[in-house]
Formats: sequence, structure tokens, C-alpha cells
Amino acid sequence: MAGTAVAAVVALAAGCTPDASGPGADPTKGPAGTASSGAAATPSASASATSDDKPSSSPAGSATPSSATPSASATTGKPAPKALLGDGDENAQVRELQARLRQLDFFDRAPTGFYGSLTAASVRKFQARRGLPETGSVDETTWRTLLSVTHEPTADELRPSTTNKLDAPDPRCLTGRVMCISKETRTLAWMIDGKVVSSFDVRFGSENTPTREGLFHVEWKAREWTSTIYHTPMPYAMFFSRGQAVHYSRDFAARGYAGASHGCVNVRDKVKLAALFDQVKVGDKVVVYW
Repeated sequence: MAGTAVAAVVALAAGCTPDASGPGADPTKGPAGTASSGAAATPSASASATSDDKPSSSPAGSATPSSATPSASATTGKPAPKALLGDGDENAQVRELQARLRQLDFFDRAPTGFYGSLTAASVRKFQARRGLPETGSVDETTWRTLLSVTHEPTADELRPSTTNKLDAPDPRCLTGRVMCISKETRTLAWMIDGKVVSSFDVRFGSENTPTREGLFHVEWKAREWTSTIYHTPMPYAMFFSRGQAVHYSRDFAARGYAGASHGCVNVRDKVKLAALFDQVKVGDKVVVYW
């Protein structure tokens, strides 16, 4: 792409913003209105906001050991056990933790590998069931106890196709290479000539910053990108409509559907999205539909 063309595109594709004249625009608050991808999807202009990819430091229901439950040192005089895994960690062991918790019905979504408030809440439930200190983080005792009552996760358990059931594809998805995105089932299906190659859970913009619907094409891609409007990371971004893109969201991985985007299509499985990013080409179709 020529330099001037790139500059023009970048100016538009600054990161998850509706068109300035489109739905949800508020000329007194800039092109993106007031909604935040980390905040609950409500039309209130005064809603608490967090970034698109940065988990809230204190989302509802995600109290840390220091605020939610007394530490071991406070109740027994002994040092609190060292945490092996906790809030903000992102690695293969977190994915295994989530898969094992899911075997016991303590974690009700596909493993993401990111330790956020949902994972902490699941760990607390497991600890309560087993009579362990309800810290929400994983120490050696919690981990060994979990290993003793679960089996080693299979590849399908570590990376299931999607938590949400795929929708019947829109007719526009049945030919060519297309990211087929259903708002009804909150899923993205990567399809080639009518066949599903891979699928993902996704979330969308709030009422104030809606994700546009229609037939689009991938305009450009960026493996690493930071929104020039919200200054938040947008890894594996595939832009398709004037600043709106499919991209990985740490906030979605951490808090699930408790939040919303600024208009982008958020994906919470970073590893799977990285593989999709390598397959999708500029010019491939994007269909967003109900």
C-alpha cells in the first residue's frame, strides 16, 4: 500500500470506533461516544470505563484475597501459601487449570489461558468445595488437590471449538474465504467455500458503540496494534470497517460477557486467533449478521 494510502487508512482505522456520523456517535465526546469495552454494555454516559484489552483492576465479583477473605497470616499467624497462579497470568498452565475446572463444572466456558476474575471465581468455588482457603489464587495445595480429582485434559478439552453453539451461516458466508460473524450466537466461524475451518466465541460493541453489520472485506492487518483513540492493545487486529476490527481482547478473556468492545469484534482465545491471523488475507470477506 502506498504511504499516503496507509496514512489515510490508519487515520480511519484508529481502533474500534463507530463512524463519526453513525449510530452511537456523540459529537461532544469524540467519535467513539462514551462506551467502554471493559465496562458493562449500557447506554449510560456515566458508566464506569475500563480499557478494551486491560482487565479491570477490581471488576465485580473478583475480590482479591486481601479484600475478599482473610489471609492465612491474618487467621492463623502463618505465612500465606505462595501462589503458583493468579490474576493477570497468561500461560499454558492457566489453560490447563481452566480445562480441569471445567471437567468439574466450575468453569463454564472454553479455556483461554488468561487468569482473570472469572477464573478466580471458579477457583474460589473449587476451594470452598474442598475445604481450602478461598483465596481465588492457586497455591501448591489447591493445584495438587485439583490434579487428584481430574484427568489430564485432552487437546479438545484444552482448545474446544467454541463455548457458544455456531449459528447457521448467513448465505453470504457460503462462498469464498470469509469470517462469518453471528451476533445472535456470539460466534465467529472461519469458512472456506462453505466449510467451517475454525470457530471462536466473540463479543461486540455496546449500545453506544455498536459493531456494524453487513458485508465487508479485510482492509488491512496488524499483528501488534495499539488503538490511537483508546491507547489499548489490539493484538492480531484484522480491520474491516473504518476502525472496527476482529482482534484479541484480554478483557474478554478475563471477564467474558460482563463487558463490551468499542465496536470491534473481540476474541478471547489468543492462540487460536494467532493461527487465524496467519490464514486470513487482505480482501477476504467479513460478514456480520443477526
